[in-house]
Amino acid sequence: MTDFKDRERGEETKFAFDQETAFKVAARRNRLVGEWAAGKMGLTQEETDAYKKAVVQADFEEAGDEDVIRKLLGDLTGAGCEVSEADIRAKLEECGIEARRQFMSENN
Repeated sequence: MTDFKDRERGEETKFAFDQETAFKVAARRNRLVGEWAAGKMGLTQEETDAYKKAVVQADFEEAGDEDVIRKLLGDLTGAGCEVSEADIRAKLEECGIEARRQFMSENN
């Protein structure tokens, strides 16, 4: 019985670790894509820092990426940038790969 409980605790610990890792990678991805969008909008460094935080915060509105995509698309088109939803999705994918690479290199 103890073996089963140990295995169960191990699985719970791994699940919590995986969830935490996914959260950190998503936050980093959102900062990276926020920096990209800020560059397209011509924001200052101070405005860019604030914008990256706003993009991370936008991800807490609902599950999935739709809240981040809506924010980015609205802000970029509002600033007169020629960008499509497909462009944003592609950039999210690219930044997600980079965020995971950065996270893994820091934690190895």
